[in-house]
This record gives sequence, structure tokens and C-alpha cells, in this order.
Amino acid sequence: MASESPIVITERDFEQLEALLNSLPKYNHSGACRLMGGLQRADVVACDKLAPNTVTMHSRVTFTVLSTGETFTYTLVYPQDTDGCADKISVLAPMGSALLGMSVGQEIEWFISTTKTIRVRIDAVKYPEQ
Repeated sequence: MASESPIVITERDFEQLEALLNSLPKYNHSGACRLMGGLQRADVVACDKLAPNTVTMHSRVTFTVLSTGETFTYTLVYPQDTDGCADKISVLAPMGSALLGMSVGQEIEWFISTTKTIRVRIDAVKYPEQ
């Protein structure tokens, strides 16, 4: 269960993510359900109105696992763009949908199993063009 606070995403990301959800089979896909929940509570803004420290599609996000102090960096991508690379995370993965729209300094939590959660802090966001 990711944080239920509102997220901020760009109009372009919103449209592309909505199209992704509409293209998925109509069975209960947990990743799609999580992403849909995020989009339903999203504050959708123009690209030029987005704070520069917000996680968007294709941004590289660095976060720290608060319980261990370990730091990780991933690029948030669409499912077809994961390419089996260890440093890419699909927006349909629990971690991916939880990171989308979060900002530097925010903390989020999600389930990593049926009984265990993980809490992380967003440390840095870098966009592809940076």
C-alpha cells in the first residue's frame, strides 16, 4: 500500500498512463489498480508548472530505505521499456507506481509482501534531459 497522499503529474504523463491502462487486459491486474488509484488522486499540471524535484516518467530517482539506510537509483519507465535492466522500474510495479508524482524529501511506504512494508525517502530526481 503506497502513500495515499495526492501526487502531482504532468498532463502528458497522465494521458500516456491513461492510454497504458486502457490498453491492458480487463482482468484484475494489481499494478494497474495501484496506478489507477494514483491517477484518480493526481493533481495534473502543465509541464512548465511542475516542480523540478518531482518524479515523472523517465526520471531517475534516488531514494533511501529508512530501515536500512541503503540508497538506490532507478529510472521510472513504461512496462515495455524495462529491457530487463536492473536500474529501470516499471510504473506498474509496486515501487514504480508508489514513486510516481512524489517529490524530493517526501517519504512513502508500500507493501513488499503480504505482511511487510518498506518506507523510503526521495533524495534526488534527475530528468533525462539533465
